Amino acid sequence: MLVAEILKDKGEAVYHIGPDLTLGEACGELDRLRVGALMICDGDRVVGVLSERDVVRAVAQDGQAALDRPVSVFMTSEVVFAAPAESVAVLMSRMTDRRIRHLPVLRDGRLAGVISIGDVVKCQIAEATQEAESLRTYIAAG
Repeated sequence: MLVAEILKDKGEAVYHIGPDLTLGEACGELDRLRVGALMICDGDRVVGVLSERDVVRAVAQDGQAALDRPVSVFMTSEVVFAAPAESVAVLMSRMTDRRIRHLPVLRDGRLAGVISIGDVVKCQIAEATQEAESLRTYIAAG
């Protein structure tokens, strides 16, 4: 399955905030939206990703004071992207190798969606289920 197909099923909603929002405000957004990461955008450009993991590191390093500092201080600024034509197998490898749980998807240089590790796992389960059903049908047809 391709990234474009996942986005077609999932939708292209992307949750993003600006780099000047405080970490505390960003935590509020993560909670309100019930997501594990937010894209950090400066205009139309993705400049970073803020994940729950980034929040934990920030609080571990700076304590409660981190919550009053801008997300730009704590976000992951080396953003790894996915493309619509990439396969789930490629994404799985990239996510595993880099220990990334969320990949923003760029289409024609613009943010088109976000693929999470949960989306990848769901896709893998669906493909395995479909393959098992095909085998059952084939065996039953004898």
